[in-house]
Amino acid sequence: MTRHKRRSTEFSFLEKLATDLGAAEAKVIPARDIVVEDRVVLKCQVGCASYGKRLRCPPYAPTVNQFRRMLRDYAHALLLKFTTAAEADAEVASSYLRLQYDPGAPKEKKDEIERFKSAFNSDRKRINLAVLELEKAAFNKGYTLAVGFSGPCLLCDECNIKGGLCLYPTMARFPEHAVGINVKKTAKKAGMTLRFPFSRTPEPMALLLID
Repeated sequence: MTRHKRRSTEFSFLEKLATDLGAAEAKVIPARDIVVEDRVVLKCQVGCASYGKRLRCPPYAPTVNQFRRMLRDYAHALLLKFTTAAEADAEVASSYLRLQYDPGAPKEKKDEIERFKSAFNSDRKRINLAVLELEKAAFNKGYTLAVGFSGPCLLCDECNIKGGLCLYPTMARFPEHAVGINVKKTAKKAGMTLRFPFSRTPEPMALLLID
């Protein structure tokens, strides 16, 4: 039995707990299979309206190079895929940002975007709590440096940027993309299907570094 297969069996309790907590898929992978790219953070800078507005996102997150060095200290990770109740029609799914910020967009489309955001954010909070439970379970089994990544932090309506300190440091986690993780490529490498861009319903991903 290879070292990875042996350790994958060792971490099977996390895979089971993940599905119990609502994950559609959960798979232990070698940490070296996590794809990290500088250009992922570039998309944060040019494609995200929240850039600079959250303490768990760039430019406040660890840099890509810092994360690469941290990642070398881990041997395994738990890759997670979730489902969500949030749905959007094909036009909204393919033109989300344009419709959201276009003052000339039809009201019904803007209303659909708001419904979508509300449902998706609710599920994102649920996923964050699930990742925290997985992190705690790993910690209690002796993997004390386990740490989760669970998408944009939504714990506060407005992040405490002016104060400079996170108000919920024990709960807030960095999004995968904030440190340069290319989730789409990582999922493909792990043999996990991921529809992105999504056509109707997103498939939120999360990650737990364990060792």
